[in-house]
Amino acid sequence: MQSTDLGNKESGKIWHRKPSPATRDGIIVNIIHNTSDYHPKVLRFLNVAFDGTGDCLIAGDHQGNIYVFDLYGNRFNLVQRTAQACTALAFNLRRKSEFLVALADYSIKCFDTVTKELVSWMRGHESSVFSISVHASGKYAITTSSDTAQLWDLDTFQRKRKLNIRQSVGIQKVFFLPLSNTILSCFKDNSIFAWECDTLFCKYQLPAPPESSSILYKVFAVTRDGRILAAGGKSNHLHLWCLEARQLFRIIQMPTKVRAIRHLEFLPDSFDAGSNQPPLPLVKVIEDLPKKKLSSSDLKMKVTSGRVQQPAKPRGSKIQTRILKQDLTGDFESKKNELPDGLNKKRLQILLKGYGEYPTKYRMFIWRSLLQLPENHTAFSSLIDKGTHVTFLNLQKKYPIKSRKLLRVLQRTLSALAHWSVIFSDTPYLPLLAFPFVKLFQNNQLICFEVIATLIINWCQHWFEYFPNPPINILSMIENVLAFHDKELLRHFIDHDITSQLYAWPLLETVFSEVLTREEWLKLFDNIFSNHPSFLLMTVVAYNICSRVPLLNCNLKDDFEFFFHHRNNLDINVVIRQVYHLMETTPTDIHPDSMLNVFVALTKGQYPVFNQYPKFIVDYQTQERERIRNDELDYLRERQTVEDMQAEVDQQRVEDEAWCQKQELLRKAEETRREMLLQEEEKIIQQRQRLAAVKRELQVKEMHLQDAARRRFLKLQQDQQEMELRRLDDEIGRKVYMRDREIAATARDLEMRQLELESQKRLYEKNLTENQAAVAKEMRADADAYRRKVDLEEHMFHKLIEAGETQSQKTQKVIKENLAKAEQACLNTDWQIQSLHKQKCDDLQRNKCYQEVAKLLRENRRKEIEILNAMVEQEAKKWKEAEGKEFCLRSAKKASALSDASRKWFLKQEINAAVEHAENPCHKEEPRFQNEQEDASCLPRTSHLNDSSEMHPSTQISLNRRAVEWDTMEQNLIQKVRNLRQRLTAQARHRCQTPHLLAA
Repeated sequence: MQSTDLGNKESGKIWHRKPSPATRDGIIVNIIHNTSDYHPKVLRFLNVAFDGTGDCLIAGDHQGNIYVFDLYGNRFNLVQRTAQACTALAFNLRRKSEFLVALADYSIKCFDTVTKELVSWMRGHESSVFSISVHASGKYAITTSSDTAQLWDLDTFQRKRKLNIRQSVGIQKVFFLPLSNTILSCFKDNSIFAWECDTLFCKYQLPAPPESSSILYKVFAVTRDGRILAAGGKSNHLHLWCLEARQLFRIIQMPTKVRAIRHLEFLPDSFDAGSNQPPLPLVKVIEDLPKKKLSSSDLKMKVTSGRVQQPAKPRGSKIQTRILKQDLTGDFESKKNELPDGLNKKRLQILLKGYGEYPTKYRMFIWRSLLQLPENHTAFSSLIDKGTHVTFLNLQKKYPIKSRKLLRVLQRTLSALAHWSVIFSDTPYLPLLAFPFVKLFQNNQLICFEVIATLIINWCQHWFEYFPNPPINILSMIENVLAFHDKELLRHFIDHDITSQLYAWPLLETVFSEVLTREEWLKLFDNIFSNHPSFLLMTVVAYNICSRVPLLNCNLKDDFEFFFHHRNNLDINVVIRQVYHLMETTPTDIHPDSMLNVFVALTKGQYPVFNQYPKFIVDYQTQERERIRNDELDYLRERQTVEDMQAEVDQQRVEDEAWCQKQELLRKAEETRREMLLQEEEKIIQQRQRLAAVKRELQVKEMHLQDAARRRFLKLQQDQQEMELRRLDDEIGRKVYMRDREIAATARDLEMRQLELESQKRLYEKNLTENQAAVAKEMRADADAYRRKVDLEEHMFHKLIEAGETQSQKTQKVIKENLAKAEQACLNTDWQIQSLHKQKCDDLQRNKCYQEVAKLLRENRRKEIEILNAMVEQEAKKWKEAEGKEFCLRSAKKASALSDASRKWFLKQEINAAVEHAENPCHKEEPRFQNEQEDASCLPRTSHLNDSSEMHPSTQISLNRRAVEWDTMEQNLIQKVRNLRQRLTAQARHRCQTPHLLAA
């Protein structure tokens, strides 16, 4: 016994060496399924189902893996993973590749084993489905659960009917009876009903079993003819029901160690389709009581424990049994009429003459008994192991059979016959002779081979004596019998040159399979196998005599050939009766039975040697065939060599032509590429020109955009500068306003002080009148002269300012045209100068500031001219102007500082003088005034210092505070100028890094 582990494989072989059943239990192979995980475990197979032919089975484990096992092809395949346990399987549907599986979620699915796809999904059960039964036609299926049974149409996969029951009575099993239209329903209360499938009409109900052997049925089995029902359960009793008589006809008692029956199955036989099971050897039956009513004790029988003995065993070891049917005869016939399995040839002939044929369900069994087949498994296996004979390797080319299985069986059977006897490898009509038997016994090749071998040994006697010609002696026997019984028909054949090779041999070499239907052929061979081997030859004569009318009307040879190779409108029963008539009325001297031997069965163990043929002819043909094969092989080798050489030459020529064509194509392709390159270059040139034009346009647009951006930037800066100037103006105005308020407040204080000093003034008025008048006159003269001088200087200064502004505008225009950076720097510097100029102009008392501003303007004009000339010569010298401007600014700041120092010094002198005057009013101040005049002439001239000499000491103190405020304001202005200069420097550096902007 072999063991096969499926493991994680999805396909593979079932067995790896020739299977041989175990001697004790008959097991061929043990299939297990172990997982190869970290913790290996065994997957249990829960359900198994065979297909209609019995060559394939399908099995499902508790994890939902479904495998198909092809026993004939020695292959297994994983066809589906359902991921849940299967509770029932069915594999005998109308479409052979489809199967039904019931799953743990109460659903039924239909899958295809070839495509591995889901065909349909059926729902409707509310509990686990434990049984699926399919109708013999494959059109309907019944699924059974504990609470309901449902009938499905497998063409549409729709539910047709549903069987509902009371909750107290559960369903045990519902299934179709084989080869019938009946549904059998078995319930848990032991009630069994039969229903009509089409109308669902209740046909009958089986009676209750006897109380002495009452068991609760759990398992059921039916023979393939649907006549016997076996039922068992939790007991060692087995009940057999006859469904035709609708009664219990046998109770089988199992051994005492058997407590319950878990499964029942009828074993199929090779010829009776399982209708005569269970087998009889182990059954011991009590005495038959057909005339009276049977009790439960009368029906009981005991089954002895031990190994089953088959009927094929030697007769000495057979157990004599009796069945419930009455014997037809009470005495045995002669020993020569006895057949295996308890049959009698004479009685079978009587039955055959009465009914014309054997019962269909018993025919194969009767044939096996008539032919006394030995069933030599070992000898047949040795023939099969030799493989396919070389003669039949290309059998499908001469005989294109649609069914591949049938073709394989035919090929194996013919090969076995050729290995048995060499004559059959050269027999051209052997496939025609064997084909009807192969088609009939395609599921049992051993029986098929032995039937054909028995036919050849007995009914084909003397066929091979004139090999390779047709059997002239046999055909002469047929012609003699025909001449005796129908001379007119024979004369008609002779007149039209129709020999026995045309009207007899086609029927013999095809054993009538071309001219008869299946049923007619089976009926004919029921009679052939039951009679002497000469019956086959008499059948040929009878077929011609029964067809004499259409044959006498045939005049052409083609018509005769067509007639004996096609089916004709002929009653086979008439032909058989005519054969029996010929067998009885033919004279002994021409009767074929006097020339043919009686039936001889095949020997048991080894097949007999078949050498009834001219050995020298066969050997000569074998030698000639071997010589021809060798010559053919030599010729084929030489032709192959020539073909190889020719192929090489052709290949070389093709390669040369291909090379030339390739070179020509390459040349044309090169020319085409060159033209394309020229065109592409021209296109590239045009594109470059267009690109250059576009680039120029973009550059122009860029210049315009840059110019517009520069102008917007300049305008923005100018607006910012104007805004800054306005802010400075506002600040200066605010400072002036504050200063005026302070001056007004000081004036009010001075007035108050004046009132206080009036009284003192009156005291000194007389003394000082003359002095004061002289001093006042001189001061007024000096002041008038100084005012005229200041007015002239202011007039000249304004002209200078206007001239400077005009020159500055021209310079700015030139700078704007050449360089935006220099223009910005000049504008910033002019803005600083103007801002400083306004600040100094607002202070009328700072005369010295006018001179310094004029000096600054002259210096600015000179610097601008130098910068303009430097810009033309070298761009790098542009920054010198900014440095010059910065130097001018520092100079202006120094001048402003000197002016402040002078003003402070003057104020200090005035304060000191006022203090001295307050301490010594009578002191004479002229000499000091003159010294002050001389000292003042040494300082820079300012218009406001002369006015301050007439002020009161308190006025001088107020002016001192104002001077400090002006110093603070000037420091703030200097810081702003410094920040502006830094920004200008950064902008100048940025412009130096982008020279194209300066060029623009």
